[in-house]
Amino acid sequence: MKRIDVVANIASGSVGPDAPEIAERLLAEYGVTGVVHAPAPSELIDCLRVVIDGTPDAVLVLAGDGTARAAAEMAGADGPLIAPLPGGTMNMLPYALYGERRWEEVMRDCLGDGEARMISGGEVGGRLFFVAAILGSPALWATAREAAREGRLDLALARARRAFRRAFSGRLRYALDGRPKGKAEALTFLCPLVSSALDAEEQALEAAALDPKGAVEVFRLGMNAALGQWREDPSVSVGRCRSGRIWANGRIPAILDGEPTRLPPETAIHFRPEAFRALVPAKP
Repeated sequence: MKRIDVVANIASGSVGPDAPEIAERLLAEYGVTGVVHAPAPSELIDCLRVVIDGTPDAVLVLAGDGTARAAAEMAGADGPLIAPLPGGTMNMLPYALYGERRWEEVMRDCLGDGEARMISGGEVGGRLFFVAAILGSPALWATAREAAREGRLDLALARARRAFRRAFSGRLRYALDGRPKGKAEALTFLCPLVSSALDAEEQALEAAALDPKGAVEVFRLGMNAALGQWREDPSVSVGRCRSGRIWANGRIPAILDGEPTRLPPETAIHFRPEAFRALVPAKP
């Protein structure tokens, strides 16, 4: 690779103000031509678009979950390689690709012995995800978490109350892969990158419909999840999914790769076998 650009959000979780200097030093150490960009948070997405449109060989993204997902979505299967370095709080996509490691270690391995790997994913409501999507009232708790992380405890409490009120009141309807229609409190879709029930090359998403009927079943589901046995819980229906339709009475709260969002009241989901090309270390 002749040119690698780095886009760093120094305001993100575990990045820090010295990250651009460290990234420049690593590029020089490995003899790679490139530019390190450190835009203001409000200019981050525009900067990513300009960098990706400039068609470097690879773009290393040092930021949070939303930015990592956005970069991979912008690049797609035909764009430059994307390396989402762990720079956020949850780091869902970086940890799925590289394990729980510091961004400097991952960057060294990618520069020293990197290779391309095609990553599959899912698309829901026209937006891509590469790790997991959660649809339904449980996704409302993510907005409360975000407010608490920003120090807005009053807003976090208000959102937590709204999430509690919505529980068991806004069930989803769905039809997946032509199977009979169903209802659920929440739907989750896991990509082959992280699903323990799918082979890495499997051409489908793992779909789970969660439909606990009350507080007791919610508690049981939580305990089973803590033990790694959520698939065996009676309130969970699990299967494969390549395409489907989901609808509700209002806009559907969702989390895509750790990023809270809202989807239209009726939305489609599809498996994408070639979503983007990741830069990963050749060594296991």
